Amino acid sequence: MTTTDWTSWHDAYSRPGSGLGDRLVAVRAQIDRFLETTAPAPVRVVSACAGDGRDLLGVLAERADAARVTARLVELDADLVAAARSAAAALPAHVEVVQADASRSDAYAGAVPADLVLLCGIFGNISDADVRATIRAVAQLCAPRAEVVWTRHRGEPDLTPSIRAWFADAGFEEIGFTAGEGATWSVGAHRLVAEPQRLQRDQAWFTFVR
Repeated sequence: MTTTDWTSWHDAYSRPGSGLGDRLVAVRAQIDRFLETTAPAPVRVVSACAGDGRDLLGVLAERADAARVTARLVELDADLVAAARSAAAALPAHVEVVQADASRSDAYAGAVPADLVLLCGIFGNISDADVRATIRAVAQLCAPRAEVVWTRHRGEPDLTPSIRAWFADAGFEEIGFTAGEGATWSVGAHRLVAEPQRLQRDQAWFTFVR
């Protein structure tokens, strides 16, 4: 059972010096890069533990081609779901915000395979074993050549070298890794080069530990 107030936690994005604001900029840069490289084709996006969706929705709000994006945002917190739905309603993109447990494979049924998978704000809140298990499973969410954007803090012991190796072991190639000098956060991007996998229903991939 986690005790974190995730609605209050998201307030740190606008708090100077929190680091989350810088991380958000880096995540948005990866999303925007993906949309640039895939234009003008239609694309499908899924976001796990999406919060209020400010990463993807913030990018779409600035793009004239947002209508080519179909997305499912999966979030459990009711207040964050409401905020994401409100923001999504103002966009021409086709965005579905689902209140569900993003650790369960069934939450993605009907929304995959996706061209872009967002795993932001997850790897720092689950066990190392669950990080590895999630990376092994993520190809179930992916279309051929899909990209995955993920985040993880760099507190000791820094797990990011292992995460990058686990993605390689799971059939992904690294296309980006950003961590500011002295930063406690990092943002990675990987592209699936192995074969996608079929979504396995009724699976649990991770458990939040805080």
